[in-house]
Amino acid sequence: MQRRDFVLSSSLLQGVPEPEINREYESGGTGSVSYQSAVTIERRLSGKPHQGKVLAAIQPHCDDIPIFAGGTVLKLIDEGYTGYLITLSNDSMAGIGRTIGEIVHTNENDTFEVGRRLKCKESIFLNYPNHNMDAWPIVEMRARLIFLFRVLKVDTVLVYDPSTLYERNPDHTVGAKAVESAFWMAGSTWDYPEHFRAGLTPHGPKDAYYFARGPQIVNRVVDITDFMDAKVHANLANVTQGPAGNNGALLKARLARQGKRLPLLGNDDETANRQYTKHLALSRDRVRGKAHGLRYAEVFHYVARDESPVDDYVSRNAVPL
Repeated sequence: MQRRDFVLSSSLLQGVPEPEINREYESGGTGSVSYQSAVTIERRLSGKPHQGKVLAAIQPHCDDIPIFAGGTVLKLIDEGYTGYLITLSNDSMAGIGRTIGEIVHTNENDTFEVGRRLKCKESIFLNYPNHNMDAWPIVEMRARLIFLFRVLKVDTVLVYDPSTLYERNPDHTVGAKAVESAFWMAGSTWDYPEHFRAGLTPHGPKDAYYFARGPQIVNRVVDITDFMDAKVHANLANVTQGPAGNNGALLKARLARQGKRLPLLGNDDETANRQYTKHLALSRDRVRGKAHGLRYAEVFHYVARDESPVDDYVSRNAVPL
């Protein structure tokens, strides 16, 4: 089964929001802590409230961010973030081409265009072997990510959920685990101190938007209604292996050979591709939006870096001597 076929066939299955969970657990012997997975609806903010912040949209393959988080990337950049698109694998095992080299080259070109359409400042490639990232030590991936987090001063990451269930692609799980550990280590003064000899300083992301193909605990729903058409435009750039590309025109032509037509696809190839992408390939966004009273939405498990209760108390209660 092709990746694009899996994405389309599973889109409706992923649209149902997860039930709210209330789990009690012991936290380091300090007492009982209640974990609530209540859902927060994140809507578009006016102005540039995130001016000066940096996000890293991290994907193992060239179609992951545009499918699962493209709308949120566009929204955050619209609100002031500077964005970087980081692709972990060399995308050699999925797409159209006569040779692996041709596939890699075409996917790379597609990714540059996706990054441009998502309004990212730069597209970065780490070039791990596609479908074989689990053969590489996570610690090596972590080190490279920590370097990038410090160099780019990343505040927010968007990546696959490292705790998702039933994820069969090793690139998804291994890449997410590397990001999860780099998330907090990048802010440590003890990890990779050689970076500081080169002028870097400890700096780690403050929050993360985790997305998933399978079941996950959803606590953040992002309204992407205002950015849906731009998300469609970004996905259309993924011609080689994405679920959009030229698939609408191909479906239109196949139906014509059978003496049929689908009114949704319109009368020309450009319209067919756009409508196919928005209403079929990305149908999950409509389903998820409807479940929360929105037209289109992306869902995440959102996590924020733990802040010191001492620092918080001091900031709120300290007085002059």
